[in-house]
Amino acid sequence: MHTALIPWLDPENIIGAAGPWALLVVCFIVFAETGLLVGFLLPGDTLLIISGLLAHSTPALPNGVFGVAAWVVALLIGLAAFVGGEVGYEIGHRGGPRVFERKESGVFSVKNVERTNAFFERFGGLTIILARFVPIVRTFAPVAAGVGHMQRGRYTLYNFIGAVIWGFGLTMFGYLIGFIPPVAFLVREYIDVILLVAVGGTALVTAWHYFRERAKARRAEQAGEDVVTDEDEAEELVLDPDVFDRPPHFDGDHDGHGHQGHGDERPPGER
Repeated sequence: MHTALIPWLDPENIIGAAGPWALLVVCFIVFAETGLLVGFLLPGDTLLIISGLLAHSTPALPNGVFGVAAWVVALLIGLAAFVGGEVGYEIGHRGGPRVFERKESGVFSVKNVERTNAFFERFGGLTIILARFVPIVRTFAPVAAGVGHMQRGRYTLYNFIGAVIWGFGLTMFGYLIGFIPPVAFLVREYIDVILLVAVGGTALVTAWHYFRERAKARRAEQAGEDVVTDEDEAEELVLDPDVFDRPPHFDGDHDGHGHQGHGDERPPGER
């Protein structure tokens, strides 16, 4: 067993510490990533792969650490991902634009919402499926869809497909890796490196956006410019309903209606 560099985020530590409640804890973390808006720094992708690896039977644990068959583990994780997506949509649908008024509070920032909106501009409703594989975006996409009142039936279908591919599929992928011992060993040994890159990158980008926006606000205030209220800015973050019906475009130059630049996710200063 390797020594974890980030013990409180290491998937094996989380699962091991949970004991008989391990599967419930894993499902709750997966649910929280899209259902409770608190899963930004949780090890979603790596947790699923490690869960699949640990679902392998051993002489000491006939059904792996979870005590049930691997397909049951994957099915329950997929279900947790689906339910989380539905709850996230409801939060946005019922809360409306005021959900976005928590300006720059921790990782819940305007820039993260804008990044999510850029995915919708580029990929339309398919963002609900694709976002599952993009940290932070998978947390905000259900809420943004709810606030923009994406057609519920279509959202639920895409949410289901995304949950199956990501939740069930990634867990089973981890399980299959377990049949290749050298690969399984490398994944388990270097999971800390993956976590450091994922968590560290997210934290750095978030901090950069946070301090950048704070500096811009101070400069605007010192220059006597009108300061946009949280309520006004929240309204501007609401997606037009027609964005959910647009076909995906992969060049990043147009938003599907001939407008330039909506698909470019780079900060304005870098365009």
